[in-house]
Amino acid sequence: MAMALRAADMEVRRLSGSLGAEVRGIRLASADASDAAAIRSLLLEHLVLFFPDQHLSPDEHIAFGRHFGELESHPNLSLDAERPQFFELRATGGSGAIADEWHSDLTCEAEPSVFAILQMKKCPAVGGDTLWANMYKAYDELSQPMKDLCEGLSALHDASSHGTPERKAIHPVVRVHPETGRKSLFVNHHFTRRIVETSHEESEVLLGFLTRWVTGTRFTVRYHWTEGTIAVWDNRCTQHHVLNDFEGERVIQRVTVMGDRPQPAAPPRYAPFGGKFSAASWRDEPLRRFLRDRETRS
Repeated sequence: MAMALRAADMEVRRLSGSLGAEVRGIRLASADASDAAAIRSLLLEHLVLFFPDQHLSPDEHIAFGRHFGELESHPNLSLDAERPQFFELRATGGSGAIADEWHSDLTCEAEPSVFAILQMKKCPAVGGDTLWANMYKAYDELSQPMKDLCEGLSALHDASSHGTPERKAIHPVVRVHPETGRKSLFVNHHFTRRIVETSHEESEVLLGFLTRWVTGTRFTVRYHWTEGTIAVWDNRCTQHHVLNDFEGERVIQRVTVMGDRPQPAAPPRYAPFGGKFSAASWRDEPLRRFLRDRETRS
């Protein structure tokens, strides 16, 4: 009953037909387990939530994040030694730490993050908005033949975009959300390199289509920031992209809730692509090497 009353006290305003809601009437600095349960329920419904005018200190930010699970360090960023779960990203005049490609966070890891909790500490007067896309809806609006094909496939993700291509993982192209049971597409432009079960040429066509498809405007919400706003999103069923169209300084602070292993919507139906050895085989070698290494480790 306490949770229902707390949830009812929040003012929730939907931001688009696909995903996103702005929430007022709660102070995240003093949130407790009941508040977190109500927020989690709203998050499963709206996928990304925005809480304006919060202005959390680093310790308050970490404490709020811990209500949702264990926090993890970010492998690509320089971290505060006293707070390894907390990091800050700065960009000035459109240059610096800007996530300006569509992605789900760190899908190059075997267990990508579950939730991200970001605070806008400083934002430019104009520009620097962020878009999120609903991967449930992107899957739901595929034709049935395309759904059938994608559910039997997996994809190789790596961190070559961060200068560490050796960090790789294979995930299903269509995953099932462990809490809602809904299916969503799980490929993105920033980390996903190829479809495992197809040739390089086939993968280029299919993956190119999917990574464009998931960013269709009807799947998205665009948010204009104000300083002190906290955003919380479900990394398992969304992608996001920062618009690099701003002047001045943009500073964010963030914690990340540790991940889970994506579960496929259907059992694998095909073997990894073999193909013939030829002059073009070099395109398949990173995949072959990763599969060999994974087999050896197992």
